[in-house]
Amino acid sequence: MIEKGSASCCVLKRSKSHGSISVLENATPTGLPSGKKQNQEGMIRIPGGEFLMGTEDNEGFPQDGEGPVRIVKVKSFYIDPCTVTNAEFTEFVYDTNYITDAERYGWSYVFHSHVTKEVASYVSQVPKQAPWWFVVQGASWKQPEGPGSIIEDRMDHPVVHVSWNDAINYCNWAGKRLPTEAEWEYAARGGLVQKKYPWGNKLKHKGKYQCNIWQGKFPLENTAKDGYIGTAPVKSYQPNGYGLYNVVGNVWEWCSDFFGADHASSLLENPTGPSTGAGKVIKGGSYLCHKSYCNRYRVAARSSSTPDSSSGHLGFRCVSDEWS
Repeated sequence: MIEKGSASCCVLKRSKSHGSISVLENATPTGLPSGKKQNQEGMIRIPGGEFLMGTEDNEGFPQDGEGPVRIVKVKSFYIDPCTVTNAEFTEFVYDTNYITDAERYGWSYVFHSHVTKEVASYVSQVPKQAPWWFVVQGASWKQPEGPGSIIEDRMDHPVVHVSWNDAINYCNWAGKRLPTEAEWEYAARGGLVQKKYPWGNKLKHKGKYQCNIWQGKFPLENTAKDGYIGTAPVKSYQPNGYGLYNVVGNVWEWCSDFFGADHASSLLENPTGPSTGAGKVIKGGSYLCHKSYCNRYRVAARSSSTPDSSSGHLGFRCVSDEWS
């Protein structure tokens, strides 16, 4: 039986038994020099303002720190309309010879139904609380399902198997940064006030799915009624009111903040989260989220993972400060 709301269902963290390093050893950028001058071409300007962050909705998970609803003020910034793609990450790796955490460890988490029988035959480790995830040797951003898999037919899909450390290093190279959780949620809401999703309160609009999530019975049957079993191209579905694509569903997105479940209820201005912590915030849910256990494809939903963790449903998008 799957326990509803269990973080292990949708978010995997590297454990020392699987070959991990201390969070403190690898929780900061490696100092990779910037490969590009700051360039906001193609990014979307989000005007500064106040919004109601968080939720106290009965579909939420109080233990995740989704509430209380609080007034948050953010300054203007720019954000990418899409998550970073395989094509963009390929350019970064070719330019820098960067090696991701998953490649250094030699493995990453892959959802059980996405691996071939051959790959499944040599899987020897699965997370105890989430056996639908496989520890796959050789899985990485360029081999998303392990040896034999490729990304050449998915260059417009979000890059996956990237850790927070990897995302930070990409941002450094691109002359950008990761969004704060407040920036991410402000932009994801698309100008709507306290709606569950970037398009409103109903999951479907005119009978059609608006995001890439799980349909069917998790973890064995995905009917793919939204059109996708795994990741979808980054410009699938309609963008939100600010022009952002796939801010919920598809892949979880890293934020810059350390994770914390307590929030001040008074006005917060440009919050950046706790000063320390074991995990980093991730937002948006993924193609594996389902209302029966991980209803975290709501805008206010949140979770976390350690900075060195990676999996087949975890990516990121970038932001940039507004030039003065």
